Amino acid sequence: MFTPEKIKLIVSEKMPGSRVQVKDLTGTQDHFELTIVSSVFQGKSLVERHRMVYSLFGSAVGAEIHALSVKAFTPEEQK
Repeated sequence: MFTPEKIKLIVSEKMPGSRVQVKDLTGTQDHFELTIVSSVFQGKSLVERHRMVYSLFGSAVGAEIHALSVKAFTPEEQK
């Protein structure tokens, strides 16, 4: 089972230095909104950014994590 805290921990460990926010959208711990601000997204398209994030969770996306809304920004985009 995934929780917002577990998702945040996974992202923080695999993308050090990132600012991460996670919301459980339904209270059922399978629909999440994930906002990440990281310099690793510099020069990446929206699709590339989403693929990078989904790859952090492997086969869990679409299974234990039924829905994952991703907002991925560079630090400059958040200023």
